[in-house]
Amino acid sequence: MKNVKKKNEDKFSLDESLPHQIDAPSWKGTGVTMKKPFLNDYGVVIGDSNYNSEHSPLNKWSDEIDPAIMSGEQWVHPTNDIGWNTPENKELLEEMRKPNGVPFTHPDIDVSYSSD
Repeated sequence: MKNVKKKNEDKFSLDESLPHQIDAPSWKGTGVTMKKPFLNDYGVVIGDSNYNSEHSPLNKWSDEIDPAIMSGEQWVHPTNDIGWNTPENKELLEEMRKPNGVPFTHPDIDVSYSSD
């Protein structure tokens, strides 16, 4: 029973999706593994969906802060980023999915001939 509890404590997604985001895509069947949140160089947790951190430059903003410090890969989570909710990026995920089974075909017979 102890192993089951430990396994559930490490969960950060539900069945390879993020149900707390209304339009979040499912990563199931894409071959992409959901990634855990991480701490960037500024001490900000990226990918926890809270979008707020005590150490975030957004919470300590002033005229002296260069906005460029909030650019780059360290501010983007690979699987829990709001950008995945766009139709274009969802389409990319759909292209990664393996098809379920083989479509029904007759390689030498046109079953649709004169059906209309």
